[in-house]
Amino acid sequence: MQKLQFPSYSFRFKNSENKIAIFDEIRKKFILLTPEEWVRQHVVQYLLQDKNYPKSYINIEKLIKVNELNKRYDIVVYQPNGELFLLIECKAPEVKITQQTFDQIARYNLVLNAKYLMVSNGLNHYFCKIDFENEKYVFLEELPNFGE
Repeated sequence: MQKLQFPSYSFRFKNSENKIAIFDEIRKKFILLTPEEWVRQHVVQYLLQDKNYPKSYINIEKLIKVNELNKRYDIVVYQPNGELFLLIECKAPEVKITQQTFDQIARYNLVLNAKYLMVSNGLNHYFCKIDFENEKYVFLEELPNFGE
């Protein structure tokens, strides 16, 4: 797999029927290793190891309803009080992050109301805080650490 713009993390892999799977600590199972999953697993390790988010507050790939359509978010992080803190959209490294990507995560966030958003293709990462009052994104250099 391609080298991404994250620190080096160690992962568990399994080869089954000539397909490689990567162990997901959050879902507690092996997941088929696709380019997008490679990015997702790096983001999870970034949250756990670099930002100190507890595993128990992280949720991956759950169904949500957006305008009567079933959609699936990539990663969310909850706060201790159960409110949604962070919504993350992961793309494969070859997928360019465009306005369309931000529109997608903004639509999901209309339903979820996270305070922070992250978009990453593993090579480029964008972080923003939602200014609900003025209805705009405020771009950040990085995400806050857990508890900040």
